[in-house]
Amino acid sequence: MKYPTRKKATLLLQDGTTFTGHSIGKEGTSGGEICFNTGMTGYQEIYTDPSYFGQIIVNTTSHIGNYGALNSEVESDKPTIKGLVVNDFSKIYSRTKATESLQEFLERNNTVGIGGVDTRKIVRHIRTKGAMNAIISSELEGEALQAELDKIPSMESLELSTKVTTKKAYELGESNKGFRVAILDLGIKRSILKNLTDRDCHCKVFPAETTFEEMEKWNPDGYFISNGPGDPAVMDYASTTVAEVIEKNKPVFGICMGSQILAKAVGIPTYKMHHGHRGLNHPVKNLRTGLSEITSQNHGFAVEMEALSKSDFAELTHIDLNHDTVEGLRLKNKPAFAVQYHPESSPGPNDSTYLFDDFIQLIKENK
Repeated sequence: MKYPTRKKATLLLQDGTTFTGHSIGKEGTSGGEICFNTGMTGYQEIYTDPSYFGQIIVNTTSHIGNYGALNSEVESDKPTIKGLVVNDFSKIYSRTKATESLQEFLERNNTVGIGGVDTRKIVRHIRTKGAMNAIISSELEGEALQAELDKIPSMESLELSTKVTTKKAYELGESNKGFRVAILDLGIKRSILKNLTDRDCHCKVFPAETTFEEMEKWNPDGYFISNGPGDPAVMDYASTTVAEVIEKNKPVFGICMGSQILAKAVGIPTYKMHHGHRGLNHPVKNLRTGLSEITSQNHGFAVEMEALSKSDFAELTHIDLNHDTVEGLRLKNKPAFAVQYHPESSPGPNDSTYLFDDFIQLIKENK
């Protein structure tokens, strides 16, 4: 592909901090909450993860785009991010099986980005000041750019799962002979579905606002609560549904947002983190086995540790070894558990895929 001369682009943060670079992806203007991911690889999976809807991603890896893009390495139909910030954006790629360059992938999917900026400085700023709204533009400057930034809503108290959920229920693994799993889609990743169908599960994926009564008509053996974007504190529709699932003693497994919704369903609150956890190298301790797991993470909200420790209904099962935050919980007298991190992802080792097997075993024990 012949690369055109890139236009000047500006990144403006909510606190007034400005960075100047060049446009990558689609030329234009786009804004959201800015955050960073420390993963060394997997940029395409990051950009297409529905949990990032409404956010601008800063890649801490200095060189992005060097292995191109591949149709099979997506977590949803298209990128869900609101913008991309990188240091060195590669004009070429070396992987022979790639189907297109990252520039072509971003441009084809109308994803706005900025390159040629000091991402180390940006990340240090976010770590100090906290996550905040930002805007990228190759069109606007000055007061006009500030005016557009001011229109972007805060991520706190923002409901976004209904923006990314499936519009209609659909089934996967229909020919599988294993258990039937009803999935509440709050922004699910394809790799999660693959982990379930690979274990012979017949899955039916339901829109985020589906009631327990509607899902129960399908006669599932267990329920899965997915990851997703936005603030769980304002998702009463989901926590109400999960509370009804729990009340009927149905097996439940949740990941990421699913963990927060499970906690909320039993009265444990969540909170917005200072700058969140996003990367492929976070150590987590399983308190039941004493073993450490190297995990993938992507969350800007978390379950309140103090409230969980005082709960009569749930207990802590996994803890973040970097920050002592909640990484897993289970209900004490119900067949339900969840983790904050992403066991379906592969940060190198596959330390956490056992959780899918635990879910299958939980269904077996409750048949």
